[in-house]
Formats: sequence, C-alpha cells, structure tokens
Amino acid sequence: MMSSFKRFEFIVGLFLLLMMGGLVIFAPVLFPDGGKTMNFMARLTPPFHAQFWLGTDPMGRDVLARVATGGKVSFIVGLVSAVGAVLVGTVIGLLAGYYRGFWDALLMRFADIQLALPFILLAITVIAITGPGLDKIIILMIVAQWVQYARLVRGSVLSLREAEYVQAAKSYGLSNFKIMFSHILPNALGPLVILMMLNVANNILLESSLTFLGLGIDPLTPSWGGMLADGRNYIQTAPWVTIFPGVAIMLTVLGLNLLGDWLRDRLDPLGRTEKA
Repeated sequence: MMSSFKRFEFIVGLFLLLMMGGLVIFAPVLFPDGGKTMNFMARLTPPFHAQFWLGTDPMGRDVLARVATGGKVSFIVGLVSAVGAVLVGTVIGLLAGYYRGFWDALLMRFADIQLALPFILLAITVIAITGPGLDKIIILMIVAQWVQYARLVRGSVLSLREAEYVQAAKSYGLSNFKIMFSHILPNALGPLVILMMLNVANNILLESSLTFLGLGIDPLTPSWGGMLADGRNYIQTAPWVTIFPGVAIMLTVLGLNLLGDWLRDRLDPLGRTEKA
C-alpha cells in the first residue's frame, strides 16, 4: 500500500515538474513577445477567451504568456542559488569535518554568525543599498543557505572519516584532497541531493515573496512574484490576474516537494517511510 502511494507520489511530482518546466522552456516559442505586448482595448479580459486563455492583466497583457515567461526567473533563481549553496557549503563542510580542530571551530563559528542573521532583514538591507536585481537575489540566497549544506556535510564527514575504507585509503598514501572528494563525499551525496531538491522549491517561494514585496527583480521583467504584486489591487474585480501565477507557484513547488520526498525514501535508507 505504501509502495503504491510512493509510486503515485513520484508520478504526480514528475508530471507537475515536467508540465511547468516544459511551459517555461518552450515559452519563447509559444509566446515570442514574452507577454510584453499591451492591448488596452482588451485589458482585464476574463479567462477562457478565444485569444487569451487565462485572461489579461490591467495593461492588457496575456496572463498565460506572462506566467510561462515569468517562470524562467523562478527556475533560474531556484536552481542556481541551490547549486551555489551546495558548492560553497560542501567545500566548507568537508574541510571542517575532515580537519577538525582549528578549522572546524573557525568555520562553524562563522556558520553560527550566519545563522544569527535573519534572511529577510539581510535582503532588505542589501537591496536597499545596492538596488534590486536577479544576481543579487541569487547571491543572497547562497549566503543564507550554505550553512545548511555545510552542517550536513560536516556531520557526515565526522562519521565517515573513521570508516575502514577511509583508513585504508590513508594507509595507501592518498592525498587528503583525494580522500575527501573521491571516498568521503560520494557517500554523503544522498542527503545533499534531497536537501537541494527541497531548497529549490523553497527558493522559488522566497524569490516570489521578495519580488512581491518589491525587493526582487526589476518590475518590468515578467515574474510570478511580480504578477502577484500587479494583481493585488484587482483581487476582487479581476482575481485571475493573481490566481494563475499563484497556481503556477503552487504546482511547481508541490512537484518539487513530492519528488524531494520520494528521493528521500530512495536515497536515505534510515529515513524511509515505506515498509520492506
């Protein structure tokens, strides 16, 4: 019964992710104008119109085209920031866990300082000084999230560094670099992949939230968070302007979370919920 549920979870998650990812990837082909064409004669057209399937926004722009085009920003932010945080956190976690002593204390105290900084306060401060931008959002997320990966890798390294195969590698005279990246890291990848998948979904939500608050990307660039902000004054008269980008965010995050949960059961034997 549980196995069937997990298969269903995987199928639904994969379907949602492929559907939303496909819409974003093929958006330039399906909507060459990128949803930027304004038609004030057709402003606030309701959904299911022959020309505008999801209606139009207050400036007469096609909501479906903007949802498809705006997803590019969310996917870029989610993936690039998660990959960046993985790379930074993995290197720091490996060094801290393998060498311990001074390096462990130094890097982990730096991590404690990072954890003490609220992300939203950090984002407001940096963006107020430097201005909004896609690159700034990605860097902020990397700075805010590398600690999670560093602590996860460090914990795995502390337990793996005393394993027999690691001691055997040392006895053969392999370098510390070779041991860390060829023998220890591959055995710690499972939890990293799971956390990364879940953080991609979380980063999409964070980017949408920051853009909604005016702290994200340029308002002229189509994005799901920006569409939510554009439609908040029309929630009673034209709710579709806000509903459809919100549904796009929900479906994407749901698909990522379902796949992340499925991966946890596949890659983390100790955390499996299904019965043998």
